[in-house]
Amino acid sequence: MSDNKKKNFEVKCVNCQEKFLYYDSEFRPFCSERCKLVDLGQWFQGGYSIATKEPLNEEDINVIEKALIEKLEGEGDE
Repeated sequence: MSDNKKKNFEVKCVNCQEKFLYYDSEFRPFCSERCKLVDLGQWFQGGYSIATKEPLNEEDINVIEKALIEKLEGEGDE
């Protein structure tokens, strides 16, 4: 790809869908730091996951059940 095409490579932000010049953004594939941080927050809050073929063990299931119970109990306080 020529330098001229690189500089004019327009894409949509993977978070907000706003169009921007890919090589002009220091936050690519995001258009801004805000979009980058919103995406990072999704990872931290468990909004995204990576599939695995490895089955859950008993300890994993217990951790998930405990977190779910705590979340449901917390929603009852609102």
